[in-house]
Amino acid sequence: MCGIAGIMTLKEGARQEPDAIVRMTESISHRGPDHQGFFVEDGLQLGHRRLSILDLSAAGNQPMESACGRYVIIHNGEIYNFREVRQQLTDHDFTTHTDTEVILAAYAKWGRACLEKFNGMFAFAIWDKQERVLFIARDRLGIKPLYYHADGNRLVFASEVRSLLASGQVPRKLSMASLAEYLRYQTVHAPSTLLQDVHMLMPGHCLMADRNGVRTEAWWTLTYRPVSDSPEQVRKRVKELFYRAVERRLVSDVPFGAFLSGGIDSSAVVGAMSEVSTQPVSTFSVVFREEAYSEREFAAMVAKRFHAKHHEILLEAKDFLHALPDALGAMDHPSGDGPNTYVVSKVTRAAGITMALSGLGGDELFAGYPIFKRMHRLHQYRWLFGLPAPLKRMLMLAGGKGIQQQKIRQILQLPAYDFDAIYALNRQVLLDRQIASLLASEHPQNRLVRQEDSVPVLSQVSRAEITTYMQNVLLRDADQMSMAHALEVRVPFLDHELVEYVYSLGDDMKYPATPKKLLTDSLAGLLPDEIVNRPKMGFVLPWEVWMRNELKDFCRERIGLLQENTCWRPDALTGLWDDFLQGNPSVTWSRIWPLVALSDWIQKLDIDV
Repeated sequence: MCGIAGIMTLKEGARQEPDAIVRMTESISHRGPDHQGFFVEDGLQLGHRRLSILDLSAAGNQPMESACGRYVIIHNGEIYNFREVRQQLTDHDFTTHTDTEVILAAYAKWGRACLEKFNGMFAFAIWDKQERVLFIARDRLGIKPLYYHADGNRLVFASEVRSLLASGQVPRKLSMASLAEYLRYQTVHAPSTLLQDVHMLMPGHCLMADRNGVRTEAWWTLTYRPVSDSPEQVRKRVKELFYRAVERRLVSDVPFGAFLSGGIDSSAVVGAMSEVSTQPVSTFSVVFREEAYSEREFAAMVAKRFHAKHHEILLEAKDFLHALPDALGAMDHPSGDGPNTYVVSKVTRAAGITMALSGLGGDELFAGYPIFKRMHRLHQYRWLFGLPAPLKRMLMLAGGKGIQQQKIRQILQLPAYDFDAIYALNRQVLLDRQIASLLASEHPQNRLVRQEDSVPVLSQVSRAEITTYMQNVLLRDADQMSMAHALEVRVPFLDHELVEYVYSLGDDMKYPATPKKLLTDSLAGLLPDEIVNRPKMGFVLPWEVWMRNELKDFCRERIGLLQENTCWRPDALTGLWDDFLQGNPSVTWSRIWPLVALSDWIQKLDIDV
């Protein structure tokens, strides 16, 4: 796990600034404290910060040149099956034990086709000195980030937005269209970002740059291929793929651990680790005095069952308030989440752990969120949308004033069943009328997902969750918050072989009659019944309590800073904040916190609004 940065001039005579790549690389020093390296030649500058995980010797430093001298690589991530790929490269004389050298040799032999052989998380750039072509690729599920800016004169790319800005060659201008999307979904979906003319390379895509310009294309896409296995074969295969995914992610030359919430996903990861690892697992859990939010009892139960070296992180409001400026400072691209990962990553790294496994992705794959049942039910009762208008109005009058009830009423107003529109409404944070009241100008909503009629509805929801909330909130936050402490986080549930198999199963196999039934049935006997049968509890901080008390002044100040920008309607911001403080059920903490995070980000990165 590392940080990469680069600048390539696309036109003859385009200005080059020698110090730009140094600034870019130093701005992401937190991602790689073990080594800093550069490669510079006419028209190209590459920078790298290394966090040593495999082959800790200096031989693994980057930028790394191929044995033939033709190719140069900078790489962020891990190729878990690099030893298997290495065995296919018998004509290459390896000089290191790194996965980076395997990527170089594989690209030299197979070109772009090498990507299909890799199992891992990665964002890397390879410079072909002979053809003068830059090749950049991102992993299938978008676990590792890659941002870029191309203006016709040059291409600037990096692992973080702040690195692009440090180049001095990327405008710091807020995108108003992206701002509206951020308010809707607490994030901006790739390839867009909150900055004008700054893009994110899409998951499963590659980018090629030369004197003819910059182009991107997909090299992988999640495809539904119906599975004909029997239920018993499915459960056996899921278990096999899951255990293989965990085992692959334990390849490391540094101490490792696991995040443990006490939920099904993280508990399954810890259980599998304990069976395939030759050493006790170190586990880390955030706990609270507010019992309604604390999973201490369940995490401790799992740790005891698997003989883990368990670490509890007691987090109180005063401690969090003290750490909050640094947590927000680590937020390279704002979202409505993140600080919880910052806290657990900080303590994990302080305990001497350099790599940790996470249960992220289990909910998206095994129908763990309420939205799966909700969308399945709406699909079954889609005839409701054809009811006469008076009957639909009667249904819309039922229910309370909370945000979910308001969304249901909006869904019933649709003229027909529309998976895309219904899913988008379910995932919205602020409703369109709230956004219109906040912003001084209107911005139309883009299509969030596309319905696939030939794909079962639960798989459609999985794909939607993976390509929206997971990739653009959870994975982005996991990367920026863990790498703020130079901690590598690995996610076995996002092993592409496991994802492809489970995605292609029918609804009859995946329906969560009990929480994540397919996963728990496949791992029968691994987890205590108390973990399997407990109600789902998301890993969230006690925001609702803290933001009305200890964090109240902090939040009010940042809402006030937003009001100074002409794109907002100040009275509407004040009204939204007051509604939250007064307990308006349609304005929960998750409607306010994204505004606080956005305001802090704008100030820290000096964004032009």
